Amino acid sequence: MYPELMVIPMREELVRAGIQETRTADEVDGAVTQPGTTLVVVNSICGCAAGKMRPGVRLALANATSHPDRKITVFAGQDREATERARSYFEGNPPTSPAVAILRDGKLVYLMQRFVIEQSTAQEIAQELMRAFDEFCAKATV
Repeated sequence: MYPELMVIPMREELVRAGIQETRTADEVDGAVTQPGTTLVVVNSICGCAAGKMRPGVRLALANATSHPDRKITVFAGQDREATERARSYFEGNPPTSPAVAILRDGKLVYLMQRFVIEQSTAQEIAQELMRAFDEFCAKATV
């Protein structure tokens, strides 16, 4: 685990974007088990989180026409209980960080893992997330 002072700016970057920080398993469950869609951002101290994932998530949220009902983040390597609980919803997928997931009614419908993040620019990540928001988070119109 890194000293908390080192990770504060990395935590705050997502919180300033409107993403709720969850630091316990109960906080994760409280968000994910609600009806509707939840964006789960597995934050990390690594370079691809700093240069690609966090900026990509921020760009997507700022420019998307559809948004998840809730947005939460956990910090891998720091908040282990919360991170393990979040990853428990990513059934059948290996744990990676960073990662970005969308859950609907507590079930995984979308997952962007580290290998995708590493190969993408922040703009490409934003474009893909906006596409995923449109597909999985758009509200039905009558």
